[in-house]
Amino acid sequence: MEQNTAVGVAVENTAYHFDKEFTYLLPPGMQAEVGSRVMVPFGSGNRKRQGMILSLQPCEQPELLKPITAVLDKTPLLTAEQILLVRWLKERYFCSFFDAVKLLLPAGINFKISTQYVLAVSKSEAFDLGLTDSERLLVERLSQKPADEDALLQMLDCKNAISILERLCSNGIIRRENAANRRVGDATRKMIRLCEKDNSDSLSQKQKEIFDILQSIGSVSVKELCYFAGVTVSVPDALVKKGFASYYEEEQYRNPYEKAQEPEQQCEVSLSCEQQEAYEGLLGRYRSGAAASLLYGVTGSGKTQVYMRLIEDVIADGRCVIVMVPEISLTPQTVALFHQRYGKQVAVFHSGLSLGERLDEWKRVKNGQANIVVGTRSAVFAPFENLGLIVMDEEQESTYKSESTPRYHARDVAKFRCAHHKALLLLCSATPSVETTYFAQTGRYSMHPLPSRYGTAQLPLVTIADMNQEALSGNTSVFSTALKEALTENLAKGEQSILLLNRRGYHTFATCKSCGEVVSCPNCSISLTYHAANHRLMCHYCGYSVPATRRCPTCEQDEVRFTGAGTQRAEEQLSQLFPQARVLRLDTDSTMGRFSYEKKLRCFENGDYDIIVGTQMVAKGLDFANVTLVGVLSADQSLYGDDFRCSERSFDLLTQVVGRSGRGERCGRAIIQTFTPENRVIRLAAEQDYATFYREEIQFRRAMLYPPFADFVLIGFVGLREEQVCNASLYFMDLLRNLAGAEYSNLPMRVLDPSPAVVTKLSNKYRYQLLIKCRNDKKLREMLSRLIIQFSADRQFSQVTAFADTNPMSAL
Repeated sequence: MEQNTAVGVAVENTAYHFDKEFTYLLPPGMQAEVGSRVMVPFGSGNRKRQGMILSLQPCEQPELLKPITAVLDKTPLLTAEQILLVRWLKERYFCSFFDAVKLLLPAGINFKISTQYVLAVSKSEAFDLGLTDSERLLVERLSQKPADEDALLQMLDCKNAISILERLCSNGIIRRENAANRRVGDATRKMIRLCEKDNSDSLSQKQKEIFDILQSIGSVSVKELCYFAGVTVSVPDALVKKGFASYYEEEQYRNPYEKAQEPEQQCEVSLSCEQQEAYEGLLGRYRSGAAASLLYGVTGSGKTQVYMRLIEDVIADGRCVIVMVPEISLTPQTVALFHQRYGKQVAVFHSGLSLGERLDEWKRVKNGQANIVVGTRSAVFAPFENLGLIVMDEEQESTYKSESTPRYHARDVAKFRCAHHKALLLLCSATPSVETTYFAQTGRYSMHPLPSRYGTAQLPLVTIADMNQEALSGNTSVFSTALKEALTENLAKGEQSILLLNRRGYHTFATCKSCGEVVSCPNCSISLTYHAANHRLMCHYCGYSVPATRRCPTCEQDEVRFTGAGTQRAEEQLSQLFPQARVLRLDTDSTMGRFSYEKKLRCFENGDYDIIVGTQMVAKGLDFANVTLVGVLSADQSLYGDDFRCSERSFDLLTQVVGRSGRGERCGRAIIQTFTPENRVIRLAAEQDYATFYREEIQFRRAMLYPPFADFVLIGFVGLREEQVCNASLYFMDLLRNLAGAEYSNLPMRVLDPSPAVVTKLSNKYRYQLLIKCRNDKKLREMLSRLIIQFSADRQFSQVTAFADTNPMSAL
């Protein structure tokens, strides 16, 4: 007797509080493997949903289980390691199984389960049954071809549209079916090849030419054949019709970097003594299967050369490599570097690609056609089965932490994968996170320092410009006198400059002089920013915008005044001060176009521009030999927030942007403009003194019991009504107090009372939070999971979403 098989399935669109591995029956004769997607009936209505098989086991009572409807994948998409990763993500980040599954798959490969209707009888038979006008309209539509439920409901456009569909189904006139459709199809091209037929005497002259070409080269795309033979598609069509050839489809990959495929002849990289020592230390760690190492080096010290040399050893061993950068703006130069060296071995993962391109890059990795992945946070999930090295460049960046479910940190996922593969995780930075440096100094990671710049390059000379003195002297522009003089000198010498102003737009806020109100977004508790390019006030959170006007929306007086400076205003003032200068603005407003960031940086590298002014996307990862001046237009913006990481972020940003200067043979300089020149963070960043900054910061963290000496868990609450969200946070606090006291009294934790988020209202939703200072271990996560499930099951707060975020990069 054949043994029945039960499958454990992660089902999509399940809420966390009732999510589990749901058990289904694999019908006899149906083949499925762990890691394949299936269509399953779900819930009391048995609506069809997509799922992922996580396990297989013998089934003793098949009559108790619902059967799988269909298997959607011919071969498994997920490996055994990835199934383990799915379970780890669910346990650690309080997400559903399928939320974790979606992280590991490219968006384009996902199926959409849709309900379709087909005509079950002939149109004439249906019309003989005395249908209403609406029913006849619907039958007429379905007589042409099947249609989705949404399209039919839109066509009927009446209150009883659902009941019309149900009535026709129950009468057997139409039939309901479920279909699984991919969001993005595979890219294919039409190919032609000869059949087993030799006598070509009956062919015309052009057909004979095509026949001869195919005999010599085998198969070819129809497009190429017509182009090179100088014929229209009717000629190969005739050849196929006569049985001499046949058409077939061949999959091809959509590659956004196709023009950069051929690797250049590379010279052996000459490492300095410091680099050689770091490389040998890291190679030893890699050979021993060690988990994590920190490559710490000042800006321009040649960290990239060290890990490129290490990558060559990993590739030579037949293993694969993931290189992560924190954001798309840092990708172009890294991608270009890897393409020059490794060509088609490189795949690229980032959100700037189309869905089809992302899907095809994922498939190239899955099929073993690429052994290096370069990309942003999502690259950590690249489907390698023999991983040898993961490099996290600028490892301290907050963008490695996801701000939506699952709220994972790429560094933690990288640690999991490296432990599984016995691979090396290499963290690289000139300003490592305080936690990473602490772990390196206490022995959890090994540290490999590069204290000097590579070659003859020297660290830039840094000047701090006191903007208080500038204001007293009557200078109201964005630029200090020192920076104006330095820009003038640089332009005269034909050298380039980078200016950082971490605020986009023209003016940063608008205030009414009459009533004192700040003009704010109606959907968010945040001020609007004036954009000169479109003469509108815009919200940088939800995208709301209105035409700019002097009339106050509160008191209706024409007293609105615009203040503060953004990148648009800085660009305008630069053009006024230096009309001969070619100025390039780089921010999210000016780089919306596809690959526009790469194109603009290429133009700057080619000398088409003299000055870049931009937001933090110009602060890191850029390496231009002709840049000898960096200006920070406002160093105070990030220093005085509510987050304990404000000092760390400010030091990082200032140190990194200053490090863009003087990376070639010429000496560099930097000017930091500030209203608080006495601030220790600014002083230490000007001196590029990370060691002193770390010593002071770690003492502060130890005294306040902040990471790395404790973990933070933020419990967030989001809903449409502020009172309900506030009450929900207080209710959760009571649940926490009771459960912790009764069953988890041995867990050390400190809990701060619920409070409104810094930005309380965002996109018309109110946000509250409570903070738990604790140790993030399995027992704590078990308690938090129970609390979230208990809270979510309470119907009085069904309109409020609660989530847990472990060690968030900032408060809400």
